[in-house]
Amino acid sequence: MDEQKENDVIVEVHNLVKVFKDFWQRPKVRAVDGLDLEIRRGEIFGLLGPNGSGKSTTIKILLGLLHATSGNVLVFNRSPRDVEIKARIGYLPEESYLYNYLSPCETLNFYGRLFDLKNSVRKERIWQLLEMTGLTHAANRSVGEFSKGMARRVGLAQALINDPELVILDEPTSGLDPVGCRQVKDLMLTLAKRGKTIILSSHLLADVEDVCDRIAILYNGSIKALGSVNQLLEKQESVRFTMPSLSPDVMKKVLELIREKIGKEPEVDHPSMNLEQFFLEVVEKAHKATSQQSGVAPTERMADYLLIKDK
Repeated sequence: MDEQKENDVIVEVHNLVKVFKDFWQRPKVRAVDGLDLEIRRGEIFGLLGPNGSGKSTTIKILLGLLHATSGNVLVFNRSPRDVEIKARIGYLPEESYLYNYLSPCETLNFYGRLFDLKNSVRKERIWQLLEMTGLTHAANRSVGEFSKGMARRVGLAQALINDPELVILDEPTSGLDPVGCRQVKDLMLTLAKRGKTIILSSHLLADVEDVCDRIAILYNGSIKALGSVNQLLEKQESVRFTMPSLSPDVMKKVLELIREKIGKEPEVDHPSMNLEQFFLEVVEKAHKATSQQSGVAPTERMADYLLIKDK
């Protein structure tokens, strides 16, 4: 592998094994069993599997929160327990652990200080993130008053305050309304285009299908399927045509020709938008028709500093 390709590999996992032991150090659960992965720069990688398949354990090992029993794990070509790489990672856990008596502004300020961001940079990023997540109108309210979805937005902003190169998102759309879900997916796509790497763990498979370049499906701690979404889902034995509406006479002739060539009746239907698209259109129209905002404000605004392409 040449030097350029080596630099493009952000996460490297070889034969990873994690065995949890009981009080007497006897093997209890083999949570990860011989995992092999390579995740590259600018990739959105989906880590999927049923409960107990090893996803959360793998993520915690990548974050340096757990020791591997055996195997090799490198993040930015270094051990995940290396303190210096922590500043290059953003993490949104499955549950947002926030201080209820702090406001979103105070919360982001606290995490920005942990990353030792300069005061001017910290303030600028805080307001950009609040605007991006639609929380500017609630910037000084206590997080403890928030709904789960609003608290989730604060957690997402917290994960991005340090402008990370690697973003690990565990159920990022949990508790969000469809508008928020679409914003998070658009955010992931934008970050990937700017050279950032994203690991997404989610049970919402439609979200994964929308944004991920590649996915791995885990079961009992090992990979059962790995590849690009299109490669894994495409049905090579079938072909679908999309064309403008035809007159009844023309449609009849087309169907007769196809029936003659394939020897059976073809399936015909009308294309439709999905429910998410329909929902977003309805909400956008309603938002434009009102001057008062009570919940999260719909926004397409992206924090400016996140738009700078990683080198």
